[in-house]
Amino acid sequence: MAVSLHHLVVDAHDLPGLARFWCQVLDWQVLSEKPREVVIGPDEFAATGICFMPVSDPKTVKNRLHFDLAPDDQDTEVERILALGARRADIGQGRGAGWVVLADPEGNEFCVLRPKASLIAFRDA
Repeated sequence: MAVSLHHLVVDAHDLPGLARFWCQVLDWQVLSEKPREVVIGPDEFAATGICFMPVSDPKTVKNRLHFDLAPDDQDTEVERILALGARRADIGQGRGAGWVVLADPEGNEFCVLRPKASLIAFRDA
């Protein structure tokens, strides 16, 4: 049986606002916007996207799942994403970490990695 990843679903209070933030971060676009669902992706033919769904309760703990972003220039991307509305987050990563932890406007943590050559290079560095 074949299966593929279709969407990552993110709970949100402000679906359009959080979708716009992530569109700017990833240079993606809104593909579908409904009152209870906003879907973004690189284009309408992309295999995987992000779906924002409404939630009423506040975020209270560190995410169990997060995005790792792999930029060409970590410092430049961190500053660009902070200017879009992210904030720095401390989850105990320490000063020597090869990644910078940020939180999106609703507090969802994500990492901006050092440039890397492969999917495993980051964790082995």
